[in-house]
Amino acid sequence: MQEISQHIAERLRTLRRAEAWSLERTARETGVSKAMLGQIERGESSPTVATLWKIASGFRVPFSSLFESEALAPDDGAAGAARQVAPTGGGDAAGMTAVPLFPFDSGLGFELLVGTLAAGAVSESAPHAPGVVEHLVVIEGELEVRVDGVWHRLATGEGLRFAADRPHAYRNPGLEPARFHDVIHYPRGSGVAPGFDAGESSPESDSASGR
Repeated sequence: MQEISQHIAERLRTLRRAEAWSLERTARETGVSKAMLGQIERGESSPTVATLWKIASGFRVPFSSLFESEALAPDDGAAGAARQVAPTGGGDAAGMTAVPLFPFDSGLGFELLVGTLAAGAVSESAPHAPGVVEHLVVIEGELEVRVDGVWHRLATGEGLRFAADRPHAYRNPGLEPARFHDVIHYPRGSGVAPGFDAGESSPESDSASGR
């Protein structure tokens, strides 16, 4: 866990240097307080998943780039996946963990995360970069996802596709942790995937049953 925190601290410093942003400018762009950003850079705070998403969205970088040293090369052919070790216990302060299974692929414009939400926990998420879409599939337990003020209940094997460039939230109504795969798609206009053109709109929510 300490190693992950240090890597995130280094990534945040690197991103700020690349943009020549002060902590004050970074706070404005990400919506994360200047004090919290300083604590993250000094390794004094373990940021929540929601905070990491704010940082990634503010810098217009993929979420997995905060964990991975390099993005996945698009022409590698077959590539295995090794999920990073998630924090022990119930996750972050909101009971959520999200770690990369496949890091961001610049050619395909997506990354695959493995998420876990503690029993009874609720995790709120600010809007991601424009055009970002999530494809979420529950693999253990049950999960509720709020999009545009509406809660969608998902059982094991069921999924939901939704526009993540608007406020959304995750809630575990069960008595056991919920685990899910989350494919994050960064389409044209998101400002994340190199070479993409602007102009692609975000889809509306579209649930799918795997049973």
